Amino acid sequence: MLLILLVLLLALLLFGAGFAVKALWWIAVAVLVVWLLGFVMRSTPAGGGRRSRWYRW
Repeated sequence: MLLILLVLLLALLLFGAGFAVKALWWIAVAVLVVWLLGFVMRSTPAGGGRRSRWYRW
């Protein structure tokens, strides 16, 4: 009985980890899209011919 409970607990942990990894992939894709849009939509060249950055850091 203890062995069955341990196997079920392991399966539950692996399912939870799999769901978390899938959610992190979706978050990573969203951040990548925002990052790429920042390069496309950044402002026009500033004085001196340099293009300004769309982020602060």
